[in-house]
Amino acid sequence: MGLGSDMYRQQILDHYKNPRNYGELEDPDFTHVGENPSCGDTIRMDVDLDDDGETVEAVRFTGDGCAISMASASMLSERLHGMPVEELDALDTDDVTEMLGVDISPMRVKCAVLGRQVAQDGAKIHRGELDPDEDRTVTEE
Repeated sequence: MGLGSDMYRQQILDHYKNPRNYGELEDPDFTHVGENPSCGDTIRMDVDLDDDGETVEAVRFTGDGCAISMASASMLSERLHGMPVEELDALDTDDVTEMLGVDISPMRVKCAVLGRQVAQDGAKIHRGELDPDEDRTVTEE
């Protein structure tokens, strides 16, 4: 942990206690729910796309989980705003852990990436690339 880690811990706590974009969209282009069975975290992401169908216009999330999963989903919801869907598709675990700014133990990485996984799977289902009935849980990367 570097000198800045306290600042990042405060940021995580702030996002956990005061989540950004928490709630649901009235008529989202896609919505998806995912869970991390190892600790019971559940996140739902609602995403509206711009008229071009290729840019995230609005994101809302709801869920129940630990501080890491909720803070990560909150930060991600801010970051996704205005992001091209192909950039969303390309986000990886390192992008998420860098966004959080703290070292995360291997057990907690699943919590950190849950929101990203849910948003990416929702986009794939929206494009017809993933069967919505297929049971998808966060796996080790």
